[in-house]
Amino acid sequence: MKIKAFAYGTFLISGLFFVLNTAFADGMLIAEPPRDVIIERPFPGPQPLPVKYHRVKIDINNGVATTSIDQVFKNDYDVDLEATYMFPIPEEAAIKEFVLYMNGKRVSGEVLDKDKARQIYEDIVRRMKDPGLLEYAGRNMFRARVYPVPKHGETRIEIVYQQTLNYDAGVYKYVYPLNTEKFSPKPLEEVTISAKVASKVPIKSIYSPSHEVDTKLEQFNASCGFEAKNVRPDKDFVMYYTVSEKDVGLNLLAYREKAGGEGYFLLLLSPGELDTRAIDKDIIFVLDTSGSMDGAKIDQAKQALRFCVNKLGEGDRFNIVSFASGVNTFRDALVDATKDNISSASDFVGKFQARGGTDINSALLTSLRMFGGSKRPRMVVFLTDGEPTVGTTNPNDILKNVADANGVKARIFIFGVGNDVNTHLLDKMAEVQRGVCEYVVPGENIEVKVSSFYSKISEPVLSDIKLDFGKIKVKDVYPVTLPDIFKGTQLVLFGRYEGDGATAITLTGNVNGSEKRMTFEDKFPAASTENDFIPRIWATRKIGYLMSEIRFKGENKELVDEIVKLSKEHGIMTPYTSFLVLENEKDYRSWGIRGVDADSVKLEGMAWKNSMAREVGASAVSSSANIYDMKEKKIAYRPALDTIKHIGDKTFYLKDNVWVDAKYAENLKTIEVKYLSGRYFELLRQNPRAAKYFAIAKNVIIVLDGECYKITE
Repeated sequence: MKIKAFAYGTFLISGLFFVLNTAFADGMLIAEPPRDVIIERPFPGPQPLPVKYHRVKIDINNGVATTSIDQVFKNDYDVDLEATYMFPIPEEAAIKEFVLYMNGKRVSGEVLDKDKARQIYEDIVRRMKDPGLLEYAGRNMFRARVYPVPKHGETRIEIVYQQTLNYDAGVYKYVYPLNTEKFSPKPLEEVTISAKVASKVPIKSIYSPSHEVDTKLEQFNASCGFEAKNVRPDKDFVMYYTVSEKDVGLNLLAYREKAGGEGYFLLLLSPGELDTRAIDKDIIFVLDTSGSMDGAKIDQAKQALRFCVNKLGEGDRFNIVSFASGVNTFRDALVDATKDNISSASDFVGKFQARGGTDINSALLTSLRMFGGSKRPRMVVFLTDGEPTVGTTNPNDILKNVADANGVKARIFIFGVGNDVNTHLLDKMAEVQRGVCEYVVPGENIEVKVSSFYSKISEPVLSDIKLDFGKIKVKDVYPVTLPDIFKGTQLVLFGRYEGDGATAITLTGNVNGSEKRMTFEDKFPAASTENDFIPRIWATRKIGYLMSEIRFKGENKELVDEIVKLSKEHGIMTPYTSFLVLENEKDYRSWGIRGVDADSVKLEGMAWKNSMAREVGASAVSSSANIYDMKEKKIAYRPALDTIKHIGDKTFYLKDNVWVDAKYAENLKTIEVKYLSGRYFELLRQNPRAAKYFAIAKNVIIVLDGECYKITE
């Protein structure tokens, strides 16, 4: 049975609870020191046993989730051990099964209600002087005694619990506590999470802001998964899925710390089963056959092109353009994707030879003229491995010529092969022409990369998208230009908003050559703190766009200042912050960047900063990839250094052994609260949201609801 694990940190040993400074998460097995036994290795005291593997299986049926956890713990000592397994239970969950056999007998456990659990949690914190358990306050607790844990052996524990998921305006949210960074004494050999969703109402989208997951979406079923080896998981697994009877799913998540404050939103847009087939499209493949493509590159490119042509739909039209010093076309105009035309196109591709220069300008202008007055989705897939060397070679002139020629607004998807391409030219062209630029670095297989990407964009479903948010004013929305949506994909949009309340969101898009208009009712909250991951992902995307502007237009003080401000507030390292922060020791310490090689961090930041100005070379390609990744970010950013912590919507920096809220300023009036005092616990009872911040350490400065608190020993 596969299961998922819970509970970070409390365990009963010889009548004494042992607490780890960790966040709520997976089950732990805490062993106590063996009594009256001499062992080869020292056993310093109660300690968690290492986890061999941690497997989680999630089955969700119409909003009811069954989570199964399977863990194996290892005893590396040469003696049997006594231990206690214990974990907090989600407030809305019920234990369905606990499986553990010792000497052939099934071990039982007990569930403590949240009132009793709170007393235990606070009592442990007082006696052990460790705040890590505070985050569990207000939750129920499960515990079980385990004996023996065999020497040099393994103990397997399985748990199943069930819960009804929170549902709001078509959105279900599931959270699995997986924050085990300080939990296991060794990295986990294996962590796997698999989730399956079934629904009577059509499923429109599935999204995780916490982990990179593989997803599969069908009408009434969806799934996603995550797998890692030799890791210490450091954040909870969060998954959203949306349901709707409408053709298109549009769902809103929002975050606003308090009424009148900064509002942030995430919009998920998915076509679902909008149409039984993809929209017929017009597509032109443009391939560089200059001399530098000789060898494996041209062979792989030809195979990739054959794959793309063979994936064309029956109603599609296409053409192929090859270019070197001159331009050569498969046909003079677009042709239907018939079997005969596809076969002839394959023969045409087979004759390509790599020789001559690189006339990018003529190739693209020739291609764009073929679209005529087409109303279908229009695409150009363009592959090149070099800079323009023939004909018009000035990048700015090429960009202007392409913009002037592209009256039909065809999307241009670009593949830059190797390190000799002009990244500024290709990136800017893809941005302006509403496409994407990807790079195939030396050693990567062109055929695999191009084929994989084309599979994602080969079936457009909804094109020329526009959104109107009604009475709500939105700003700083990313992506800036809304892309087309392809079959099996979804649009993930981040932005900021002003105002609040119910509003009509109008979606306009092109489906099968006809404009489709849909209206959705949704609500922007005056205050909502549940989706606290949204501001950080939004900030990451904005930084990516600001860096892109600097890269193309040069440094501007206003843009740099905005990058530094966002970076510091959200704990996102950039070439500017890593460079500027290290200018003097005071700034260096104030950012909490300690315990690392200062010179190497500074040099790395300078190198990244300098590479932004380069147009050609490995560093330019790397810089382009970094900026693109930030602009498209969909999961929460992980701190670059151990002295930076992301807790909910807040960022903390370690300064003089105190974790300091990024929103703290020296002129703020500070209320000092003694750690473990009556006032300390009273604050936690009055504001349960503070628990996750107080659990960071014994010494914390935090700005909360307009008040600044300094927790100190």
